[in-house]
Amino acid sequence: MPTPDFVLALRAKVGHDHLWLPGVCAVVLRPLDKPEEVLLVRRSDDGTWTPVKGIMDPGEEVGQAAIRECLEETGVRIAVDRLVNVGIIGPVRYRNGDVTTYLEHTVRASWVSGEPRVGDDESSEVGWFALNDLPSPIPDADLAQIEVAVANPVNVVLAGLPR
Repeated sequence: MPTPDFVLALRAKVGHDHLWLPGVCAVVLRPLDKPEEVLLVRRSDDGTWTPVKGIMDPGEEVGQAAIRECLEETGVRIAVDRLVNVGIIGPVRYRNGDVTTYLEHTVRASWVSGEPRVGDDESSEVGWFALNDLPSPIPDADLAQIEVAVANPVNVVLAGLPR
């Protein structure tokens, strides 16, 4: 999915200045066989593997955003189990000079239906991977999100707080 229209409208007013945006990260698990598998996408811009991520639309709930992003980016239908982590990603400086920091809401989700496929130009590959055999490279922050989602803590993990 290209940059959302509301972000383009903001950028028309603020240029490349720093934006604070809500984001969602869906760690989608499929327990078909042991070990569980996780749904990952290979980013077109830098070649890294990540869970499904995206910018939340204005007024959109976290669960709705995760469901929408998974369907748009991978063709996979999910059920959101729960919120597991909230943290900050960034600031991120894009090639065009835009700077953004994301308040990322990570959800643990379960596969409902659909086989993964590349849904837009954000990804070059999509697939299921055994948790004990993940592809490379995966950024450390994304590995941490996967670990938190798999651990399924009772309380939401708030990044940046001492444990």
